[in-house]
Amino acid sequence: MPLYVLLIALAVLLILSAFFSLSETSMMAINRYRLKHLAKEGHRGARLTTQLLLSTDRLLGVILLGNNLLNAAAATLVAVIISNFFGHNDLALLIGTVCVTFAILVFSEITPKVVAAAYPERIALASSYVLTPLLKLFYPVVWFVNLFVQALLTILRLRPRESNATQKISLEELKTLVLEAGHFIRKKHQSMLLNLFDLETVTVDDVMVPRGQIEAIDLQDDDEVIHNQLLTCHHTRLPVYRGTLDNVIGIIHVRKVLNQMRSGEVTATILEKIMREPYFIPSGTPLFSQLQLFQENRERVGLIVDEYGEWMGLVALEDIIEEIIGEFTTHAPTQAGTFVKQADGSVIVEGSSLLRDLNRKLGMRFPLGGPKTLNGLILEHFQDIPEAGTGLKIADYPMEVVQTQDRVVKVVRIFPGPTPFQ
Repeated sequence: MPLYVLLIALAVLLILSAFFSLSETSMMAINRYRLKHLAKEGHRGARLTTQLLLSTDRLLGVILLGNNLLNAAAATLVAVIISNFFGHNDLALLIGTVCVTFAILVFSEITPKVVAAAYPERIALASSYVLTPLLKLFYPVVWFVNLFVQALLTILRLRPRESNATQKISLEELKTLVLEAGHFIRKKHQSMLLNLFDLETVTVDDVMVPRGQIEAIDLQDDDEVIHNQLLTCHHTRLPVYRGTLDNVIGIIHVRKVLNQMRSGEVTATILEKIMREPYFIPSGTPLFSQLQLFQENRERVGLIVDEYGEWMGLVALEDIIEEIIGEFTTHAPTQAGTFVKQADGSVIVEGSSLLRDLNRKLGMRFPLGGPKTLNGLILEHFQDIPEAGTGLKIADYPMEVVQTQDRVVKVVRIFPGPTPFQ
């Protein structure tokens, strides 16, 4: 047989072996979520690829069967070429073995697999049209080989099918997917998705308005005082109590009160008739759960109570929504959260500021596992109430207590630490 015919046959074998190498790598590297999307869109290649990947042992069986047969045939063909033209020359046989090994590595293994890893979707979808009929054709051989494979896996106590079936993506992995999809998702939408994932780890305690900052109506006040308070309030829903804040008896919707004002003076008796019973929320409830509870109970405001039944603060539906999409409402002057940057790079903040707000808005890294406010963090640090002018350092951030009042730290100056303020 002429030499050129044998060389052409060798090239064909290497090309066919390269096809199986391409198929193997592309099938294993293809994006499964993208594949599911294409299959739902009706892409035939995607549907065939999905079916092939449902039985990885059969798929790899037919690919490796073809690949190894072709590589063995290529090596045998080289041996025939050397035998025909060089006789039983050991040196020629050694050189031929080295050359065919090099050709298989370069043209049938490494190069095809590098290409397939770069373009897995394009190659996998195309190769599925060939692998599907090949699997049907060589199914008896693949089945016979897999008998030994399954026996070996049983001896090793490995169950790859069950492992693949139970494999799920974790929350952190899902966050990574969102972060890496920056070219496809707008930055604002990306931020909203990440905030939505955090709703399971953030509790109502992290976003509540502390009891000392809540606007509330005392039914024991004079009617004129109540009337003026309703006219100047900064919220649409206000807690109603009798005597002390510990005795909350309801929630009032200011809009309903304004309708009463048109017909006459608003009195404590009228407020008792139109107020709703307070909605209480256990401390530590995750925000995502509370969002669902607000929807199920048709509530918008809830009072957070601790394990002793004492209410600690208030959380509204808007507070949870702001955790997802960012701030969009105007806060009342009584609510904390004002940050004033100074010329020396420091920041003046209120002691009642939430640590989550400081971390998010100023790029700080205060610990969130304990106290929720800066005041609580400082009190925990000293185990006492510090005097004005006291300096301290928490989480590598130097700070100074500027003002204390009524057993709480009112104002704090924070100096730049390891993370510059944004």
